[in-house]
Amino acid sequence: MEPARPFLGADEATCRTGDLEVRLAQAHEVDEALALRFRVFCEERGARSSKAASGLEEDAFDRDCDHLIVIDHACAGRPVVGTYRLLREETALRIGGFYSAGEYDLAPLIAQGRAHAGAPQLLELGRSCVDPRYRTNATITLLWRAIAFYLERHRVGFMFGCASFPGTDPALFRDELAYLHRFHLAPPPIRVRAWAKHHVEMARAVDKVDMSGRGLPPLIKAYLRVGAQVGDGAFIDHDFNTVDVFMVMPVERIVGRYGRKFGLVT
Repeated sequence: MEPARPFLGADEATCRTGDLEVRLAQAHEVDEALALRFRVFCEERGARSSKAASGLEEDAFDRDCDHLIVIDHACAGRPVVGTYRLLREETALRIGGFYSAGEYDLAPLIAQGRAHAGAPQLLELGRSCVDPRYRTNATITLLWRAIAFYLERHRVGFMFGCASFPGTDPALFRDELAYLHRFHLAPPPIRVRAWAKHHVEMARAVDKVDMSGRGLPPLIKAYLRVGAQVGDGAFIDHDFNTVDVFMVMPVERIVGRYGRKFGLVT
């Protein structure tokens, strides 16, 4: 993993607000991010971890990924209060694939990314979590600003990942799933599909469901605001105690809508 460094040559203030700073974790800081994930995903939300004895939420991908961390410089005890895992295509090719390939057939998206020589690469976002005390717009905006710089530095064309509903009963979210399928389904060239043995149907008869989308989790709403679209089918993740949906975001949409806000264009 590369050492932490400023985003695109910007100074530290570019990704800092008050006592909060966001940057790439150095190798010795990754365990702090994994410990935060354990507290949020396992202790708070009921996920299972093979590293539970060590107080870490870790899988086979973590040591090869970049990890964004949010640090509270006013906190002496556990200063890492937010994190996001970033897996670039060039890294995925080296280690054998993307995490979400275990849930979805990524072939359409990968083919789209390789349609021509020199095409921008793919970026998988995952394991997003923030300490409960820091779940504010300031923290989330700081993370997104850092992601925006990362997208430009690494010439990312599409970013994607899974976002979740709590629990493992998709019937509880049939209206929300139907809303996503009807209004935010990705076009065929980039529409991935849950593997057949895991596929949970999202579409429902329109006249029988609430199509407002009011019950969507905050992370899914945030992805939709930056132009995300969904794949075909949900996935029940029993280890994480969630119902997952696949989200794909063309980077040009983010730049178009939020470039000035996040400093990508002037």
